[in-house]
Amino acid sequence: MEDEFPKKRNVRPTEKSNLPIVTLLVLVLLVLAMLYVGYEYISDSSSNSEELTSVVVDSTLDEPSVGEPITDEPAEALETPATETPAAAKDKPKEAEKETTPSVSASSVGGEQITHTVKGGETFSSIASRYNLKLETLKGLNASTPELKSDVTRLKIQVQAVHTVGPGDVLRVVAGKYGVTKEALMKANGRTKDFSERGEKLIIPFASRK
Repeated sequence: MEDEFPKKRNVRPTEKSNLPIVTLLVLVLLVLAMLYVGYEYISDSSSNSEELTSVVVDSTLDEPSVGEPITDEPAEALETPATETPAAAKDKPKEAEKETTPSVSASSVGGEQITHTVKGGETFSSIASRYNLKLETLKGLNASTPELKSDVTRLKIQVQAVHTVGPGDVLRVVAGKYGVTKEALMKANGRTKDFSERGEKLIIPFASRK
C-alpha cells in the first residue's frame, strides 16, 4: 500500500542566472568607451583645424607688386617728393610762419629807435601797447625774434623821440610838447607816479599807432 502522503519528487532547484545583467553592463561600458573615443577624436580634429586656420599666409612675399598701392591717403600725400625728409616736412610750418611776418624797416616807421629788454610776463601785444605800436609793426621790426625770453630778449622799438628833462619839465608839460597824453607818456616809461627828475631821459611814444 502506498503511503498516504506520497513523497514529493526531487524538484530541480531553479538557478538564478546573472548573465543578462552582466551582458547589459558590458554593453553599457562598450557604449561609454565608444563615446569617449569618439569625443577624443572629434576634439583632436577640431584642435588641428584651429591650428591650420590660425596660420596666416603672407601672399606678399613671393608676389611682385603691380601698379600703385591702394591707400586711404589723399593724392597730395602720395605725390610727396622722395627727396623730402620728415625733418624738412616738419620745418615747413615754421618757414611759412616766418613768411607771414614781413620785416618792417625803421625808416618806414620813423622816429628814433630804442632797445627794450623783455621782462617776465611781457608779450608782443603788451609791449606794442606800451609804446603805442601796432602788433604787426613790432613783430616786423623784430622778424628774426620769433619768441620772447625774460631778461634775455632785446627788442627794437621805434618811438617818436627821447626827451631829456630840463628845468620845469614836468610830465604834463613834456607830454604837451609832443602831442601825447600824460598817461601815454607814463605808460611808455613804466611810471606809476607823476614825477620826473632833471637830466632824466623820457621815451616819447607816437601820438597815433604806427
